[in-house]
Amino acid sequence: MMNRRDLLSTSLLAAGASTLGLSDNSAKASMLTESTPVVPTFCFNTACIRPSKTPLPHVIASLAKAKSGDFGYVGIEPWLDEIQTYLDTGGTVADLKKLLDDNNLKLTSLIAFANWGSDNETERTKGLEEARKTLNLVARLGGNNIAAPPAGISKTDHRKIELDALAERYGKLLEVGKEEGVAPMLEVWGHSSNLSKLCEVLYVASACGQPAPLLLDVYHLYKGGSDLNGLKLITGNMMPAFHVNDLPTKPPREDWNDSIRVYPGDGNADMAGVLQTLYANGFQGALSLELFNRDYWKQIPDQVIQTGLDKMVASFQAAGIK
Repeated sequence: MMNRRDLLSTSLLAAGASTLGLSDNSAKASMLTESTPVVPTFCFNTACIRPSKTPLPHVIASLAKAKSGDFGYVGIEPWLDEIQTYLDTGGTVADLKKLLDDNNLKLTSLIAFANWGSDNETERTKGLEEARKTLNLVARLGGNNIAAPPAGISKTDHRKIELDALAERYGKLLEVGKEEGVAPMLEVWGHSSNLSKLCEVLYVASACGQPAPLLLDVYHLYKGGSDLNGLKLITGNMMPAFHVNDLPTKPPREDWNDSIRVYPGDGNADMAGVLQTLYANGFQGALSLELFNRDYWKQIPDQVIQTGLDKMVASFQAAGIK
Protein backbone atom coordinates (compact mmCIF):
# COMPACT_ATOMS: atom_id res chain seq x y z
CA MET A 1 0.00 0.00 0.00
CA MET A 2 1.30 3.47 -0.85
CA ASN A 3 1.85 5.65 2.21
CA ARG A 4 1.28 9.40 2.30
CA ARG A 5 4.91 10.24 1.64
CA ASP A 6 5.02 7.97 -1.42
CA LEU A 7 1.80 9.48 -2.70
CA LEU A 8 3.07 13.05 -2.37
CA SER A 9 6.42 12.15 -3.92
CA THR A 10 4.64 10.55 -6.88
CA SER A 11 2.57 13.70 -7.35
CA LEU A 12 5.67 15.87 -7.31
CA LEU A 13 7.44 13.65 -9.83
CA ALA A 14 4.42 13.79 -12.08
CA ALA A 15 4.50 17.58 -11.92
CA GLY A 16 7.82 17.64 -13.77
CA ALA A 17 11.36 16.31 -13.77
CA SER A 18 13.35 19.51 -14.06
CA THR A 19 15.28 20.31 -10.88
CA LEU A 20 14.97 24.08 -11.09
CA GLY A 21 12.94 24.70 -14.21
CA LEU A 22 9.39 25.47 -15.24
CA SER A 23 7.69 24.95 -18.57
CA ASP A 24 8.21 27.40 -21.43
CA ASN A 25 6.83 30.90 -21.14
CA SER A 26 4.11 30.41 -23.72
CA ALA A 27 2.71 27.44 -21.81
CA LYS A 28 2.91 29.32 -18.53
CA ALA A 29 1.21 32.35 -20.00
CA SER A 30 -1.68 30.16 -21.21
CA MET A 31 -2.35 29.21 -17.58
CA LEU A 32 -3.21 32.77 -16.62
CA THR A 33 -6.80 33.94 -16.34
CA GLU A 34 -7.55 36.93 -18.52
CA SER A 35 -11.02 37.70 -17.21
CA THR A 36 -9.98 39.24 -13.88
CA PRO A 37 -7.10 41.75 -13.79
CA VAL A 38 -4.41 40.79 -11.30
CA VAL A 39 -3.49 43.46 -8.76
CA PRO A 40 -0.29 42.56 -6.91
CA THR A 41 0.30 43.34 -3.25
CA PHE A 42 3.82 44.46 -2.36
CA CYS A 43 5.36 44.13 1.09
CA PHE A 44 8.71 44.97 2.69
CA ASN A 45 10.56 42.67 5.05
CA THR A 46 12.77 44.75 7.33
CA ALA A 47 15.60 42.21 6.98
CA CYS A 48 16.56 44.34 3.97
CA ILE A 49 17.75 47.14 6.27
CA ARG A 50 18.19 45.41 9.67
CA PRO A 51 21.74 46.57 10.53
CA SER A 52 20.68 50.22 10.21
CA LYS A 53 18.39 49.78 13.22
CA THR A 54 16.06 52.32 11.64
CA PRO A 55 13.20 53.04 14.07
CA LEU A 56 9.93 51.45 12.98
CA PRO A 57 8.07 54.81 12.68
CA HIS A 58 10.64 55.96 10.13
CA VAL A 59 10.44 52.66 8.22
CA ILE A 60 6.64 52.87 8.13
CA ALA A 61 6.72 56.48 6.91
CA SER A 62 9.24 55.58 4.20
CA LEU A 63 7.16 52.63 3.04
CA ALA A 64 4.06 54.82 2.83
CA LYS A 65 5.97 57.38 0.76
CA ALA A 66 7.52 54.95 -1.73
CA LYS A 67 5.77 54.74 -5.11
CA SER A 68 6.54 52.98 -8.37
CA GLY A 69 4.06 53.96 -11.06
CA ASP A 70 0.63 53.13 -9.72
CA PHE A 71 2.01 50.81 -7.06
CA GLY A 72 3.11 51.25 -3.48
CA TYR A 73 3.77 49.10 -0.45
CA VAL A 74 0.70 47.59 1.18
CA GLY A 75 2.39 45.51 3.87
CA ILE A 76 5.33 45.24 6.21
CA GLU A 77 7.10 42.23 7.75
CA PRO A 78 9.05 43.44 10.79
CA TRP A 79 11.12 41.26 13.10
CA LEU A 80 10.06 40.63 16.68
CA ASP A 81 13.09 42.35 18.21
CA GLU A 82 12.35 45.52 16.24
CA ILE A 83 8.87 45.73 17.70
CA GLN A 84 10.30 45.03 21.14
CA THR A 85 12.74 47.93 20.70
CA TYR A 86 9.81 50.18 19.76
CA LEU A 87 7.94 49.13 22.90
CA ASP A 88 11.03 49.47 25.11
CA THR A 89 11.55 53.05 23.95
CA GLY A 90 8.11 54.28 24.95
CA GLY A 91 5.80 53.10 22.18
CA THR A 92 2.73 50.98 22.79
CA VAL A 93 1.02 48.28 20.78
CA ALA A 94 -1.93 50.62 20.27
CA ASP A 95 0.42 53.37 19.02
CA LEU A 96 2.02 51.01 16.52
CA LYS A 97 -1.36 49.72 15.33
CA LYS A 98 -2.52 53.29 14.74
CA LEU A 99 0.72 54.13 12.94
CA LEU A 100 0.18 51.22 10.56
CA ASP A 101 -3.47 52.10 10.02
CA ASP A 102 -2.73 55.78 9.43
CA ASN A 103 -0.21 54.85 6.76
CA ASN A 104 -2.47 52.22 5.13
CA LEU A 105 -0.06 49.40 5.87
CA LYS A 106 -0.96 45.86 6.88
CA LEU A 107 1.16 43.74 9.21
CA THR A 108 1.64 41.00 6.64
CA SER A 109 3.62 38.80 9.01
CA LEU A 110 6.06 38.92 11.88
CA ILE A 111 9.45 37.22 11.78
CA ALA A 112 10.20 35.27 14.96
CA PHE A 113 11.90 31.97 15.73
CA ALA A 114 9.93 29.90 18.20
CA ASN A 115 11.34 26.36 18.46
CA TRP A 116 8.07 24.51 17.79
CA GLY A 117 9.72 21.51 16.12
CA SER A 118 12.31 20.51 18.74
CA ASP A 119 12.90 16.86 19.64
CA ASN A 120 12.99 17.95 23.28
CA GLU A 121 9.51 18.17 24.79
CA THR A 122 10.53 20.87 27.28
CA GLU A 123 11.97 22.99 24.49
CA ARG A 124 8.85 22.45 22.37
CA THR A 125 6.63 23.53 25.26
CA LYS A 126 8.71 26.65 25.72
CA GLY A 127 8.63 27.28 21.97
CA LEU A 128 4.85 27.09 21.89
CA GLU A 129 4.64 29.51 24.82
CA GLU A 130 6.91 31.95 22.98
CA ALA A 131 4.85 31.50 19.84
CA ARG A 132 1.63 32.24 21.71
CA LYS A 133 3.01 35.60 22.90
CA THR A 134 4.07 36.46 19.35
CA LEU A 135 0.73 35.36 17.90
CA ASN A 136 -1.13 37.47 20.45
CA LEU A 137 1.02 40.48 19.60
CA VAL A 138 0.33 40.07 15.89
CA ALA A 139 -3.41 39.80 16.55
CA ARG A 140 -3.33 43.05 18.55
CA LEU A 141 -1.54 44.72 15.64
CA GLY A 142 -4.20 43.59 13.17
CA GLY A 143 -2.13 40.87 11.51
CA ASN A 144 -3.21 37.39 10.49
CA ASN A 145 0.06 35.47 10.14
CA ILE A 146 3.53 34.81 11.49
CA ALA A 147 6.44 32.96 9.94
CA ALA A 148 7.00 29.41 11.22
CA PRO A 149 10.43 28.30 9.96
CA PRO A 150 12.29 25.21 11.23
CA ALA A 151 14.11 27.32 13.82
CA GLY A 152 16.05 25.26 16.35
CA ILE A 153 16.12 22.19 14.11
CA SER A 154 17.96 23.69 11.14
CA LYS A 155 21.67 23.20 11.85
CA THR A 156 23.49 20.91 9.46
CA ASP A 157 24.42 18.49 12.27
CA HIS A 158 20.82 18.22 13.53
CA ARG A 159 19.24 14.84 12.96
CA LYS A 160 16.66 14.46 10.22
CA ILE A 161 13.29 14.41 11.98
CA GLU A 162 10.55 12.18 10.62
CA LEU A 163 8.06 14.23 8.64
CA ASP A 164 5.10 12.69 10.47
CA ALA A 165 6.59 13.91 13.77
CA LEU A 166 7.05 17.39 12.35
CA ALA A 167 3.47 17.33 11.05
CA GLU A 168 2.18 16.53 14.54
CA ARG A 169 4.29 19.30 16.09
CA TYR A 170 3.29 21.85 13.48
CA GLY A 171 -0.33 20.87 14.04
CA LYS A 172 0.01 21.82 17.70
CA LEU A 173 1.44 25.18 16.67
CA LEU A 174 -1.55 25.71 14.40
CA GLU A 175 -3.85 24.93 17.34
CA VAL A 176 -2.20 27.70 19.36
CA GLY A 177 -2.62 29.95 16.36
CA LYS A 178 -6.33 29.19 16.21
CA GLU A 179 -6.71 30.18 19.84
CA GLU A 180 -5.01 33.53 19.18
CA GLY A 181 -6.63 34.14 15.78
CA VAL A 182 -3.34 34.18 13.84
CA ALA A 183 -2.05 31.43 11.53
CA PRO A 184 1.64 30.36 11.54
CA MET A 185 2.93 29.94 7.97
CA LEU A 186 5.09 26.85 7.53
CA GLU A 187 8.33 28.08 5.98
CA VAL A 188 10.90 26.28 3.85
CA TRP A 189 14.57 26.93 4.69
CA GLY A 190 16.82 25.70 1.92
CA HIS A 191 19.92 25.53 4.14
CA SER A 192 18.22 23.59 6.92
CA SER A 193 18.67 19.94 7.85
CA ASN A 194 14.87 19.84 8.22
CA LEU A 195 12.20 21.24 5.87
CA SER A 196 14.76 22.31 3.30
CA LYS A 197 12.69 21.17 0.32
CA LEU A 198 9.27 22.11 -0.95
CA CYS A 199 8.19 18.46 -1.06
CA GLU A 200 8.93 18.13 2.68
CA VAL A 201 6.93 21.24 3.52
CA LEU A 202 4.05 20.02 1.38
CA TYR A 203 4.07 16.67 3.16
CA VAL A 204 3.98 18.27 6.62
CA ALA A 205 1.22 20.65 5.50
CA SER A 206 -0.87 17.77 4.15
CA ALA A 207 -0.30 15.53 7.16
CA CYS A 208 -0.86 18.01 10.01
CA GLY A 209 -4.61 17.46 9.97
CA GLN A 210 -5.81 20.99 9.33
CA PRO A 211 -5.48 23.85 6.84
CA ALA A 212 -1.84 24.93 6.74
CA PRO A 213 -0.63 28.23 5.23
CA LEU A 214 2.81 28.24 3.62
CA LEU A 215 5.61 30.81 3.41
CA LEU A 216 7.90 30.14 0.47
CA ASP A 217 10.96 32.03 -0.75
CA VAL A 218 12.71 32.15 -4.11
CA TYR A 219 16.16 31.87 -2.51
CA HIS A 220 15.24 28.98 -0.22
CA LEU A 221 13.53 27.03 -3.01
CA TYR A 222 16.68 27.23 -5.13
CA LYS A 223 19.07 26.75 -2.21
CA GLY A 224 17.33 23.54 -1.15
CA GLY A 225 17.21 22.20 -4.69
CA SER A 226 13.42 22.10 -4.84
CA ASP A 227 11.67 21.31 -8.12
CA LEU A 228 9.82 24.51 -8.91
CA ASN A 229 7.14 22.50 -10.69
CA GLY A 230 5.99 21.74 -7.16
CA LEU A 231 4.60 25.27 -7.01
CA LYS A 232 1.93 24.13 -9.46
CA LEU A 233 0.49 21.88 -6.75
CA ILE A 234 -0.21 24.78 -4.40
CA THR A 235 -3.42 26.78 -4.60
CA GLY A 236 -2.88 30.48 -4.15
CA ASN A 237 -4.97 30.74 -0.99
CA MET A 238 -2.41 28.58 0.84
CA MET A 239 0.19 31.37 0.65
CA PRO A 240 -0.60 34.60 2.50
CA ALA A 241 2.89 35.80 1.56
CA PHE A 242 5.77 34.86 -0.72
CA HIS A 243 9.34 36.06 -0.20
CA VAL A 244 10.80 37.69 -3.29
CA ASN A 245 14.51 37.90 -4.12
CA ASP A 246 16.88 36.81 -6.87
CA LEU A 247 20.12 34.84 -7.17
CA PRO A 248 23.46 35.75 -8.74
CA THR A 249 25.11 33.51 -11.31
CA LYS A 250 27.97 32.83 -8.88
CA PRO A 251 29.13 31.54 -6.44
CA PRO A 252 27.85 27.95 -6.89
CA ARG A 253 24.76 26.88 -4.93
CA GLU A 254 26.71 24.95 -2.29
CA ASP A 255 28.43 28.21 -1.30
CA TRP A 256 25.26 30.27 -1.07
CA ASN A 257 24.12 31.91 2.13
CA ASP A 258 21.46 34.50 2.93
CA SER A 259 23.72 37.39 1.96
CA ILE A 260 23.89 36.48 -1.75
CA ARG A 261 20.28 37.46 -2.43
CA VAL A 262 19.82 40.35 -4.85
CA TYR A 263 16.88 42.43 -6.01
CA PRO A 264 14.33 40.55 -8.14
CA GLY A 265 15.28 40.88 -11.78
CA ASP A 266 18.98 41.38 -11.02
CA GLY A 267 19.83 37.68 -10.85
CA ASN A 268 19.49 34.32 -12.52
CA ALA A 269 16.29 32.88 -11.03
CA ASP A 270 13.27 32.23 -13.23
CA MET A 271 11.33 35.08 -11.68
CA ALA A 272 8.82 35.24 -14.54
CA GLY A 273 8.11 31.52 -14.29
CA VAL A 274 7.68 31.63 -10.52
CA LEU A 275 5.33 34.62 -10.61
CA GLN A 276 3.32 33.24 -13.52
CA THR A 277 2.81 29.96 -11.69
CA LEU A 278 1.80 31.68 -8.45
CA TYR A 279 -0.82 33.87 -10.05
CA ALA A 280 -2.09 31.14 -12.38
CA ASN A 281 -2.96 29.20 -9.21
CA GLY A 282 -4.86 32.10 -7.69
CA PHE A 283 -2.20 33.71 -5.50
CA GLN A 284 -3.58 36.81 -3.75
CA GLY A 285 -1.00 37.16 -1.01
CA ALA A 286 1.81 39.64 -0.52
CA LEU A 287 5.02 39.63 -2.54
CA SER A 288 7.42 40.49 0.27
CA LEU A 289 10.97 41.64 -0.47
CA GLU A 290 13.40 39.78 1.80
CA LEU A 291 17.13 40.44 1.35
CA PHE A 292 20.21 40.15 3.54
CA ASN A 293 22.58 41.73 1.03
CA ARG A 294 25.53 43.39 2.77
CA ASP A 295 26.00 45.90 -0.04
CA TYR A 296 22.39 47.02 0.33
CA TRP A 297 22.85 47.23 4.09
CA LYS A 298 25.46 49.95 3.48
CA GLN A 299 22.96 52.09 1.61
CA ILE A 300 20.47 54.60 2.96
CA PRO A 301 17.40 52.61 4.08
CA ASP A 302 15.00 54.87 2.16
CA GLN A 303 16.96 54.09 -1.01
CA VAL A 304 16.67 50.33 -0.44
CA ILE A 305 12.95 50.67 0.23
CA GLN A 306 12.33 52.58 -3.01
CA THR A 307 14.65 50.45 -5.14
CA GLY A 308 13.08 47.29 -3.79
CA LEU A 309 9.61 48.44 -4.81
CA ASP A 310 10.83 49.46 -8.27
CA LYS A 311 12.46 46.05 -8.80
CA MET A 312 9.43 44.08 -7.62
CA VAL A 313 7.07 46.07 -9.84
CA ALA A 314 9.38 45.67 -12.83
CA SER A 315 9.63 41.89 -12.27
CA PHE A 316 5.86 41.57 -12.01
CA GLN A 317 5.34 43.55 -15.19
CA ALA A 318 8.08 41.63 -17.03
CA ALA A 319 6.24 38.38 -16.21
CA GLY A 320 3.32 39.59 -18.35
CA ILE A 321 0.67 38.86 -15.75
CA LYS A 322 -2.63 40.52 -16.53
